[in-house]
Amino acid sequence: MNARGYLRASTDEQNASRAKSQVDAFAAERGLNIVGAYAENESGARLARPELFRLLADSKPGDVLLVEQVDRLSRLTDSDWRKLRAELDARQVRVVALDLPTSWQLAAPGDEFTRRMFAALNAMMLDMLAAVARKDYEDRRRRQAQGQAKARLEGKYRGRPEDAARNAGIAGMLKGHMSWSAIQAAAGCSRATIAKVAKRLA
Repeated sequence: MNARGYLRASTDEQNASRAKSQVDAFAAERGLNIVGAYAENESGARLARPELFRLLADSKPGDVLLVEQVDRLSRLTDSDWRKLRAELDARQVRVVALDLPTSWQLAAPGDEFTRRMFAALNAMMLDMLAAVARKDYEDRRRRQAQGQAKARLEGKYRGRPEDAARNAGIAGMLKGHMSWSAIQAAAGCSRATIAKVAKRLA
């Protein structure tokens, strides 16, 4: 059975490939053949994630999308989660998450009845955990905004310092007409960061 690993981190400072060893070990234990690893630094609250949709485009019916945790796949709103679920269903891709034991059966051989039963159970659990991940995201954003508002009132908030050296390098690569994908790989940054630097150059 073929599997494709999806590795996501939210910010440029985090390492999207951090979980690769765990994903690889899980696949080896269950005899899954990893045919691709797709890593990106993008927010799980955004549906527009190039590597996730490249993974889906590369997938064949019955392939496994292997992810460390459900929140690596989705912190989406309900409507965006439904769009992603529809895409997964249309491509007949099975989602297996290391933190969701009910999904592990989808990575094992079995009769049609067992597969259907676990697929139905897994769909319900995925919906529930996606909703929990979204709530956690919104709660953290609210607490962060409250903390920043308090710091501003106290004159303590300065915001995150800019990585001037990295952004200067991105600007140079943009001027050299490198593709955004190449810049993203070279600088280890998100497309949002490249867009911000490109806007300054416009």
